[in-house]
Amino acid sequence: MKLSVKLLAVLAFVLLGFVSCEREERGFRVKTPDANRINAKRLTTLQAGEVIPEPDIKNEYEENAFALSEGKRLFSQMNCVGCHAHGGGGMGPALMDDKWIYGSRPDQIFATIEEGRPNGMPSFNGKLPDYQVWQIAAYVRSLSGLVPKSAAPGRDDDMQSREPENSTEKQEPKRVNAPQ
Repeated sequence: MKLSVKLLAVLAFVLLGFVSCEREERGFRVKTPDANRINAKRLTTLQAGEVIPEPDIKNEYEENAFALSEGKRLFSQMNCVGCHAHGGGGMGPALMDDKWIYGSRPDQIFATIEEGRPNGMPSFNGKLPDYQVWQIAAYVRSLSGLVPKSAAPGRDDDMQSREPENSTEKQEPKRVNAPQ
């Protein structure tokens, strides 16, 4: 009798643990924003007349680990690395800082990838489907920490600046018979 009560209690505890554990939802078919709704031509906030509010467009891919990893793969595959050097900047601007020439909102990054920009950024309009452009945009935002921390990291561990805690300092080998 005592054994079955203990077994039932342990089983209930384990079941409660599974139910209370919050996992990321792996939605492979995430709803992307409508590309036609994006005011892609607007590069400045200056305008005549009444102020038009900024569009509130959310990229669902920013909360999806699979989409972020696909964005990372596409970033490398489409040779974005050639100009942006894994986000640190090269010929193209750095993507890891908080200074964005054409804006850091998801719709602004989408427009930059789709239409290109003067002085070097090529247009990918018609070369990638919209969902892949949104995945790249989500990955680009993850490089500068603009996506939730619960999503996949934007960088590999080898790009972190601090060394592991268990590393030792490099020491010069001792010379035994070296002249003084």
